[in-house]
Amino acid sequence: MTENSWTRWPSREALTREAATRPRRVLGWVTRALVLAMLLWGAFNGTHVRGWGVLVAVAAILSAAVAGWALFRTTLAHRLWPSLALYSLLMVIAVVAQAADFGVIALVLWCGCAITALERLPIAAALPVTVVALALYAAVNDDAWLTTLATTAGLALAGYVLRLDAEARGSAQRLLTQERAARAAEAESAALGERARIAREIHDVLAHSLSAQLVHLEAARLLIEGGADRDQILERVVAARGMARDGLAETRQALSALRGDMTPLEDFLSQLVGTDDGAEATISGERRPLPAEASQAVRRVAQEALTNVRKHAPGAKVRMRLEYGEHQVTLVVRDSGGSPGELTTTGGGYGLLGMRERAELLGGSLDAGPDDEGFMVTLRVPV
Repeated sequence: MTENSWTRWPSREALTREAATRPRRVLGWVTRALVLAMLLWGAFNGTHVRGWGVLVAVAAILSAAVAGWALFRTTLAHRLWPSLALYSLLMVIAVVAQAADFGVIALVLWCGCAITALERLPIAAALPVTVVALALYAAVNDDAWLTTLATTAGLALAGYVLRLDAEARGSAQRLLTQERAARAAEAESAALGERARIAREIHDVLAHSLSAQLVHLEAARLLIEGGADRDQILERVVAARGMARDGLAETRQALSALRGDMTPLEDFLSQLVGTDDGAEATISGERRPLPAEASQAVRRVAQEALTNVRKHAPGAKVRMRLEYGEHQVTLVVRDSGGSPGELTTTGGGYGLLGMRERAELLGGSLDAGPDDEGFMVTLRVPV
């Protein structure tokens, strides 16, 4: 054994009975009851003791029971010196009982000390207690020396086996506790992930819808300040109202997506560019259903990219291309460029950051920047 195994206490899970099954606990209580009954029988069965002697014997037995209970508590708390003191007290009671011709009481106490010391104390402290208790037992036992040797060896082996069983039970209890904690942490992580996904969906829907409305409302404000005619202003207001209606529809669609009920991605892109005269979409590769997170990322990036084009380069032509690869799906949104719009400076500039964050959360990437004609956004998402 290593030095640590000699001085290490059995774990608290091994010393307590909480991890034991109900049959094991019942068996433990029955065993204690039988031991106490044997001790009391040994006190009352002695024909040489009458009157006050019986009362003294019963008091000694009850004192031993209290010391045993205290020993359970001190070993459970890993308190070495109080535990050794209680073992010494029990063996002294046994010696006194033997001297008073209560042999059964003495033998039960010595055997109990030997077994429980090996079960509940560090090995370095349990061995001296066990040796002393079994030596006292062997000294007064009147059986043949071979029988006494076998009995003492069996008692020592029983105590060590009980120790191994308790440690195995304690290890199983610790593993069960760790597994439960891991499951709870996993469930909490899943809940937090789902909350983050819901928050991200709601944020993206509202950001796209409100940003689009802001484009038209800001244009209406500029037209009013510039003294434009009523029809031009009304056109922007009607467009803003349409964006609000579309935002409500997108919110409902996002909720459906969270429930796993989404329209096909190809249909969504067709509807998206269908509302814009200057946009077109092409799809290549083998079409197949995508995971919910990947599909939502493509949808939101397409919406955000189209909104940015109309905001920063009004009138530009927009070409969307969705490519289904073997291990990833790629969305490319390219505009033909144009003069900066009146609303270029509006908004907080968080659109690209949000799109890139969404892609990186899925293990993908998003590249955005000017190309030969205008501006290009490329999204790659593993599937």
